[in-house]
Parts: sequence; structure tokens; C-alpha cells
Amino acid sequence: MNKIWIAPSILAANFARLGDEVRSVLDAGADIIHLDIMDNHYVPNLTMGPQVCAALRAEGIKAPIDVHLMATPVDSLIIDFAKAGATYISIHPDATTHLDRSLQLIRDCGCKPGLVFNPATSLDACQYVMDKIDLILIMSVNPGFGGQTFIPAVLPKIREARNLIDNSGRNIRLEVDGGIKEENIAEIARCGADTFVAGTAIFGKHDYEQVITAMKASAASARDS
Repeated sequence: MNKIWIAPSILAANFARLGDEVRSVLDAGADIIHLDIMDNHYVPNLTMGPQVCAALRAEGIKAPIDVHLMATPVDSLIIDFAKAGATYISIHPDATTHLDRSLQLIRDCGCKPGLVFNPATSLDACQYVMDKIDLILIMSVNPGFGGQTFIPAVLPKIREARNLIDNSGRNIRLEVDGGIKEENIAEIARCGADTFVAGTAIFGKHDYEQVITAMKASAASARDS
């Protein structure tokens, strides 16, 4: 199974000093930086565009950047974020007319494709595109806003996604996003997740290293138990 990754969501960071915030969480042990891209159309909020991703690269950020597109249509954004330096680009199956083509576009642009499932969305689309994805992202809140409470009903879906990945024999990361914190990360890890997005749980604390270290330790211990 993949190494545990903690992915701070910069949606909860101080945007007035974003470069410093990203460097701080990376120095504190974060593995990958998560960008929540919302278009005020697919979801009821408006956040950031590819310029933010490009600005982080221009600031010297070398860590992987994980772009979650909560937007439609996606194809032009895929191209823009790939040019801006994204590592992973994840899309929702209902946000594109031709899912297979959009996932292939991500790969053709030099990025790693991911597929995202909202709390009430089944994993059915996975069975047709497992050969085209490097990441499955399970939303544990309804997308659109940060700081929401984890929905426990998604735990069986995380286990289902882990089984799909294991049965595929492919090296696909299993990411969970929404309401993750020190108190519940162990339970999520026991379901098979290996990548954990956290916004306010990290950026809302004074000591980034303490919370990231604690989250990694809890997840690793739960997975190994």
C-alpha cells in the first residue's frame, strides 16, 4: 500500500501570504499541496484559477500539486492547470460529457488523472476507467465550502474504493477530502485511504508540524493495526 500522505488544502490558508504558508506546511511534513478549484457553477463557491498554481511554481514550490476541479466544463481547465504546473488533476464524472476522453487529456498533458466522487455518488464509473486513473478521491463532505463536518456514511464507500484498487492490481492512490482531523483520521485510514486532505484542521492551528505529525502517526498506526 502507498505511503501515507497529508495534503493541506490551501483554501484554508492565509492568501495574503500564500507562498509562506505553503512553504511552512511543507517544512512541517506535508507531502502534497491540494488546490480546491470551484467555479460557482458546478459548486456554489468561487475560489482560484490556474494563476495560483503557476504562482506557487514561480515561488519555487517543488512539491506535488494536487488540483481538484469542482468545475464544468473541465477540458480547457485541464490544459490550463497542466501548463501551470499541476501534478495531479482530478475531475468529477458528471462534470464532463466524455469522461474517458477528459481523463486521457490529463495524461496527455503530462499530469496524473484522478476521479472524484461526491458523498451520494456511486463508484460505478470507476470500473470503466481504472486503467486511466492514478487517484480516486472520495469526498466526505458535499463540495463547495471548507470547514464542513465529516460525513460518516462515506466510510463504506472508502472501503469499496480500496477493494476496487486492490482488485485492479494498479498503483492508484485513495484520497479522502472533507472534515478530516486528528480525531477521525485513524478511522478513515482503517478503511484504506492513504492520502488525506485537511484544510482548517492544519491551517487553523498555530503549530503545523504538530498537527501534521500527529495525523500521520494516527493514520499509519491505524492502517498497521
